[in-house]
Amino acid sequence: MRMLLKVRPRGDAGNKAIVDGTFGRVLGQFMERFHPEATYFTTEDGERTALFFFDLKAEADMVPAAEPFWNELHATVDWSPAMTPEDVQKGLASYSKR
Repeated sequence: MRMLLKVRPRGDAGNKAIVDGTFGRVLGQFMERFHPEATYFTTEDGERTALFFFDLKAEADMVPAAEPFWNELHATVDWSPAMTPEDVQKGLASYSKR
């Protein structure tokens, strides 16, 4: 299932992770393992925020995807299913057949 993973390293922990290279290492490991189709960096509520869109192949993959962000970056992590316009069209077609 296509997912949006939102990661927000918090305050001083995020600053430290940027300076000591932890952020780059954790980010690189995530990118290498999960091959997101899109990645964006922005801010939310004044905090650094990374948005990853990727295919979550199994629910158990949530653990290796999120734990490094929690443990090494002290980040908040939010998951949301994400759809393409084609996915919405399929869903609408299925819904209209009821």
